[in-house]
Amino acid sequence: MTAAALRALHHGPDLPLVLPGPWDAASAKVFADAGFPALATPSAGIAASLGYEDGSTPTEEMFAAVTRIVRAVDIPVSADVEAGYGLSAKELVGRLADAGAVGCNLEDSDHATGVLREPEAQADWLARVRAEAGDGLVINARIDTFLRGVEGTEEAIRRGRLYAEAGADCVYPILAPPPLLADIAAAVGIPVNAVVTPDGPSPRELGALGASRVTFGPGLQRRAMGAVQEMAEHLRRELRGKG
Repeated sequence: MTAAALRALHHGPDLPLVLPGPWDAASAKVFADAGFPALATPSAGIAASLGYEDGSTPTEEMFAAVTRIVRAVDIPVSADVEAGYGLSAKELVGRLADAGAVGCNLEDSDHATGVLREPEAQADWLARVRAEAGDGLVINARIDTFLRGVEGTEEAIRRGRLYAEAGADCVYPILAPPPLLADIAAAVGIPVNAVVTPDGPSPRELGALGASRVTFGPGLQRRAMGAVQEMAEHLRRELRGKG
């Protein structure tokens, strides 16, 4: 359950590192029992499980949810902590340590406004987090250029290099077109995270295209809720039939 163990998984021998996204303690235990070596919480999935819109989960509730997930398993857990909730680097690292998380996602745009943060300012922030955490935290620096409509790889690579220099262990150009992953990985020089989308490549295919780490965002939670919805509809049909 150490950052060193999670960091090593990003470099093989079994790549890509596939990290399911648990939204509560029960789902975390299912994924751990299935044999996955580590987990990565999705902020949107946790928000939905707690009854909030994505980006609206109160800080205390998010960290409480992460704490319950970590407590339920004996494998490393990385936590999606969005843009850091306005905490100082020291506060953020302390909260993550208290929750038991050994990794985190930190994104470089504002959820409410969709505005990208200046990359130099984000790099400075990541460097402060790294300085506070030392080697005790795996930092996955999310790059939101593709999410926010910036075309091509130039700006994503520029940000990725700055974030790598600041101490990030991995970069996450969310929603980057899969054929661009190899170019980004080669240019940035550290592992690249890709997300599985409903109609996109499989985790194995994303690995072949250049991703060292694969996550699912809220996708697994949404699929689970789809199954719950089917069960609910089936029950209602049965009740109507008996009426």
